[in-house]
Amino acid sequence: MDVGDLMMQLEVLETNIPLLGMTWLHLLSSLLLLVIGIVVAKYVVRYFRKGLSRSKLPELVVEFLSRFLSVLLYVAVFLMFISSLGVQVDSVVLGLSAVIGLILGFGMQDTLTNLSSGIWIAALRPLDKGEFVSVGGYSGTVNAVGIMATELLSIDNQLITIPNKLVWNNSIVNNSRMPTRRASVDVGISYKADLDKAITVAMDLMRSHPKVLEEPSPAVVVLGLGDSSVDLQLRAWTVNADLWGVKWDLTGGIFKAFRENGIEIPYPQRDVHLKKE
Repeated sequence: MDVGDLMMQLEVLETNIPLLGMTWLHLLSSLLLLVIGIVVAKYVVRYFRKGLSRSKLPELVVEFLSRFLSVLLYVAVFLMFISSLGVQVDSVVLGLSAVIGLILGFGMQDTLTNLSSGIWIAALRPLDKGEFVSVGGYSGTVNAVGIMATELLSIDNQLITIPNKLVWNNSIVNNSRMPTRRASVDVGISYKADLDKAITVAMDLMRSHPKVLEEPSPAVVVLGLGDSSVDLQLRAWTVNADLWGVKWDLTGGIFKAFRENGIEIPYPQRDVHLKKE
């Protein structure tokens, strides 16, 4: 490329763009500033996240603060881009404020409520990343708590997004927070069966399981007298991570143990009496 061609390209870049009131060079430099700002913002958020991860802050708080910083940086980059185009930032901010004020009248309260709820969730931590919780009729492992919504990953790998206000305003059942849990198995025996023998068989089953804790000790209680059976419940304590494995083992184990010891698990039944006139 000779000097003449270079001068012609520079002259093209210095020409004004119709209706925009700026040169091509000005526009390209503004777009370059936007791209650089986005890249820098991503790196700042990445290093900010790494720095917080080295601290003792919970992962949920780290995730929330990182997302919050990301939004602030992108807004700042956008304002810098607008300013580089020659637009007065003060007028843009004023215009945005007017728009925000208008939106507030049409339901922006929900957005602000979600934001404040997210801050409370991150601060008080009724749930944390990686914990299995039930909230608002949904159950799953906490994937993230964002500025506006909380993400749960269900046991069948569905991503559930719940607005933060619904999380904060609902009862939260945290299934992972406590180190031990009680596995409960309900079973019914015939009214003709030996109750004491059934309890002994159930206790032996729980005590022989390697993952059932000795303290608190396992127990068998009589829940009630049903229409067709005496209803029992096996209660065994175990480490939280082993809960479902123990529950499934005891469910199958009590069925086999009762069958081997001649203890009947009855079907639902009705006695029907016919009266002739």
